[in-house]
Amino acid sequence: MNTTISLNRFSLLLRSLIYLSVSIAVGISLFIVVYIIVGGIPNINSSLFALEYTSENASLFPALVNTLFISALALAIALPSGVLSALYLTEYSRQSSRLVKVIRMTAETLSGIPSIVYGLFGNIFFSRFLGMGYSILSGSLTLSLMILPLVMRTSEEAILSVPQSFREASLALGASKPYTIFKVVIPAAKNGILSGIILSLGRIVGETAALIYTAGTVAGIAKGFLSSGRTLSIHMYVLMNEGLYMEKAKGVAAVLLIVVLLLDTLSEKIVKGNKDGK
Repeated sequence: MNTTISLNRFSLLLRSLIYLSVSIAVGISLFIVVYIIVGGIPNINSSLFALEYTSENASLFPALVNTLFISALALAIALPSGVLSALYLTEYSRQSSRLVKVIRMTAETLSGIPSIVYGLFGNIFFSRFLGMGYSILSGSLTLSLMILPLVMRTSEEAILSVPQSFREASLALGASKPYTIFKVVIPAAKNGILSGIILSLGRIVGETAALIYTAGTVAGIAKGFLSSGRTLSIHMYVLMNEGLYMEKAKGVAAVLLIVVLLLDTLSEKIVKGNKDGK
């Protein structure tokens, strides 16, 4: 009886700690979101979306275009490499091989490296050694290295979640292994792959440190791959750092938060739609 009472008290204590932890996490998150929205929405006006940046309007439109430009280019570089790497790890390699263990350990290590380290590497290698300077291409290549481990690991987990019976049934019907992979396995794993892509896109949109040293801080719309241009996060950082556009910086922060929230919502809609379509 005493043992049962002790276990019940311990269970109640653990449940209380879990609820407390969840409440703290949710409360802090809601506070940050509400603080940014309440402080930023009143500072959003038409001048903030002017086609050209000036010292008077501090427009975020060029930064928004550059953000979309860099995001698309970084995903175009990282997505094929990440998914194909995941296919190699799951479909073509021996799980017990030393190479697979090294690749996975390396991916986990790269996921934990601070973004500013990527920025310094990109500045030294892409901007200086390869002569790209402060450019959209240099920033995109740096971001692709940042999100590559995330794309690879999420794609790998999604592919591993596909039942082995799917592969066996396809091969038993005479399909080749590449056909089985691209027509059976990847369609079955697309929900997890899409989630990883959206998460990577969210990290790209909110990245600042890596892009300051690679993409630069030019306020205009980039005219090409080798032109410099700031993203939304850098635009907000520069406005706050100058100290002259604090109200506009709050408006940019609200827009940036809304963009990230829209990406998260889009991710849920895509995954839910794919599940309902099955």
